[in-house]
This record gives sequence, structure tokens and C-alpha cells, in this order.
Amino acid sequence: MFIRKPSLSCCESDVTPESVYFGRRRFIRAIASSAAMASLAPPLRAQPEDYPEVAGPVPSWLRERLTGVQRTISASDGDAVTPFSDATTYNNFYEFGPDKGDPARYAPRMSVAPWAVQVDGEVARPGTLSLEDLLPTSGLEERIYRLRCVEAWSMVIPWLGIPLSGLIKRFEPLSSAKYVRFETAVMPDVMPGVRSNFALIDWPYVEGLRLDEAVHPLAFLAVGMYGRELPNQNGAPLRLVVPWKYGFKSIKSIVRISFVREQPRTTWQSLAPSEYGFYANVNPAVSHPRWSQATERRLPSGLFSPDIRDTLLFNGYADEVAGLYRGMDLRRNY
Repeated sequence: MFIRKPSLSCCESDVTPESVYFGRRRFIRAIASSAAMASLAPPLRAQPEDYPEVAGPVPSWLRERLTGVQRTISASDGDAVTPFSDATTYNNFYEFGPDKGDPARYAPRMSVAPWAVQVDGEVARPGTLSLEDLLPTSGLEERIYRLRCVEAWSMVIPWLGIPLSGLIKRFEPLSSAKYVRFETAVMPDVMPGVRSNFALIDWPYVEGLRLDEAVHPLAFLAVGMYGRELPNQNGAPLRLVVPWKYGFKSIKSIVRISFVREQPRTTWQSLAPSEYGFYANVNPAVSHPRWSQATERRLPSGLFSPDIRDTLLFNGYADEVAGLYRGMDLRRNY
């Protein structure tokens, strides 16, 4: 196992113009970097038994893929994993309602089997794939990442899944593909937030990444957490995890992945562009208009003894990702 330690040495000048060129050679280098990262050190094996507080059986489709799961990345020396009970009952998933407890209350009604993902746009191999077809038959990874919400709270989650770069490589993006657009399922029958007359969101929920961000070795597609499948409220059966960005970028319950030429207009960017930018990189120096981002509350956190921590640039992953944004003005490209 290798440990990612936070770095505070990055400044705004260390960060790639939005117009940065991304060609075939750069794509190949990113894929190679992903493979190199995974092989840097002998990783520890991760098993469901590592998290005895998580009850319930493992479904057959996941159990078959848990053989030889490797823990390849851990958050840092001082970051304890958030208790499963907190990680699954304090969630933002507006399809199920605006309150933190709404997803855990309503999401179990959603059926995630069978599940299909449409892949389209600027790729040589478009199509619609089942969840089982998307995943390798073995070789899932466990990655323990920090999760930082734009609302200034944070967790540490052990995710199960695959590097996003490997999946992207299978689809063979064309040189015209500059961005990846992701779309969440819309199920009005079981999602009270979708059918609410008070919802301001134009469903489906949409997120996006620049292609070089998407193939970065840290970008991850999760199908499980804490050694078992994803609970519905956490984005079952397939969600994105981009640990250096605010949590709303890590879109849940993905049903569509599109490779596009232009920067996609994302959900929160469309709702409030002055508050939520496309990049959404964690940055203690750029406050949200309604609250500071300089500190965060690590959950669980007591009312009288809250666990308040300084926020780290890029959520502590600056050493790995700052080069993606070299030369950019991070206050303007927030």
C-alpha cells in the first residue's frame, strides 16, 4: 500500500489553461501513468471482513469479483475511515429529496438490477452495456479517498471499483473528444425529488470532466464501498469518484457516458453559475458565496467538540493533480 500525503506546496500559478491541447499522445501517456501508479508498491488485499460493521450478504455479481481485490491507495496517515453508518445516512442525492436523511429513507425503493449504461458521442466503440459488461471479471481495486463536500463537511470512504481511465480506453475516444459528460438515472416512481413541484433541477442530473481529468489515475468508478456493493443512497450501482474535486462532481447512479467536443453544461453550474463552477476543485482560498472553504468539518463530528480541519488544496491531492491546471486562474476557473 502506498500512502498519499497532503501537500501544501502548490500555488495558483502551478495550475493548465482550459484550452490546453489534449491529443492522442497525451491520452496514451495518461493511460500509461495509470498503470504505473497501480504498480508502484505491493498493495494490501482488501476483503469485506475488513469492515465488520457492514451487515448483509454480498450479491453474486460482486462476490465473484472480490477475489484478489487490492487496496492500492489510502487517503493519508492521519485519516481514519468514516463509520459506515455515517457515510450511508448523511448524503446529498437530490433525486430522493433535499434533506441529508432523504436518500437513506427513499433510495432503497430503487431497483438497480438489471442496470445498463449508454456510451455514445465521439468514440469508436459506442453502445449500451450492462453493469457486468462494464466491469472486469476480476481485479477490482479498493481506494480509500477523502470526500470533501462543497458545504464544508468531509468524510473518508473506502471505495471498490475500477480506474475510469481503463474504461475510457475500451471505448476508444476519437481525437475530437475533449470532455466526458455523465448522466444520472431518472426514476420518478421511486425518486420523490424528481417528481416534486419544488425541485429547481432540470433532470437528469449532469456532470462532466475534461478528458485529461477523466483519464487521470485518481479518477475512479465505484461499484462498492466498505467491501460490499454501493448502497442506493450512495449512488448504486455505479458512481464517479473524483477525490480532488467537491463531492457534487462525483455523479451517482450513472446511466449515460458521452464523449463530447464542447464543455458540457453541468447541473449545478446551470442552476447557480456564480456559486458552482465546472471545475469544482477543492480550494481553501476560494470561498463559496455563502460560506468559507478554508476549513471543513470531518464527520462524524460532535456538537460540542466538532472535528474542524484546515482544507487542503485539491483536497490533499495536489502533488498528483496540480499539473492538470498549470497556468489557470483558479479564482476564475473555480
